[in-house]
Amino acid sequence: MEVVLENLIKGQNLEDKEYIYYYKLIKSDLYISWQEEDIKVQSYGIEIIRKDFQKEQLTNSESNNIRHISPHRYKVHNLLKMLYEQTVSPIHLIDIIGEYTDEYVVDYENVLKNASSMCK
Repeated sequence: MEVVLENLIKGQNLEDKEYIYYYKLIKSDLYISWQEEDIKVQSYGIEIIRKDFQKEQLTNSESNNIRHISPHRYKVHNLLKMLYEQTVSPIHLIDIIGEYTDEYVVDYENVLKNASSMCK
């Protein structure tokens, strides 16, 4: 099950168009196989939606997400804040935070190692 924990909204006007951006912090469960067991880990991700309006009519909508970035909420929250402050479009989500997601994948391994050491 997926839950939206935060939803930051930002508007931008350019000429006769208005762009509304939604930056969402999402929590969901991730099941990872570890030593012949499926372990449930809370996972945090980001979704960005941009809606384009012209004369108050919706003319376009774009969205993109990365569902599983890290099991650590604060790390994903910091990324969300950075995206919001820089008004990043959904089209550029992967380009902007791709390196962070590659770096944070080790967080899942650390959670699994801690869980397995507690079970011993």
